[in-house]
Amino acid sequence: MAKKKEEKKNLVFKNKKAFHDFTILESMEAGIVLEGSEVKAMREGRANLKDSFVRIIKGEVFLFNMHISHLNTAHVTYRPDERRERKLLLHNKEIAKLFAKVTKDGISIVPLKMYFNARNKVKVQIATAEGKKLHDKREDLKKKTMLRETQIAIKNWK
Repeated sequence: MAKKKEEKKNLVFKNKKAFHDFTILESMEAGIVLEGSEVKAMREGRANLKDSFVRIIKGEVFLFNMHISHLNTAHVTYRPDERRERKLLLHNKEIAKLFAKVTKDGISIVPLKMYFNARNKVKVQIATAEGKKLHDKREDLKKKTMLRETQIAIKNWK
């Protein structure tokens, strides 16, 4: 009997809205503090980064409005709030660098994606970003549709 190699699923939760609404300037990786069965829930694909944002409060970085659903098997008393603020783990130098950039007008911190790294730790990729204007969003959509149409035309031509 041949042994079946177990393929690891590298779960990645992306914040597609962040790429649509913001121009990404610089990104970095941060750890995240999770409670109870949140890691198991993430492994089942029950996380959502839509409409989430990052704030620096008293020298600590927090992720707000991220949703992690409960597991059915988790006991009622051990279920943390689904939309609670979660602390991000960064070095003091990185926090100071982020704080210096955020104090400028129009620059904010947004989470881009959340994933399991090679050591099975949950990591969040955050980025400093600048908000896009409506006409910039429209131009990006036009570019994406044009690129998609040209790829389809090339594929059908061969």
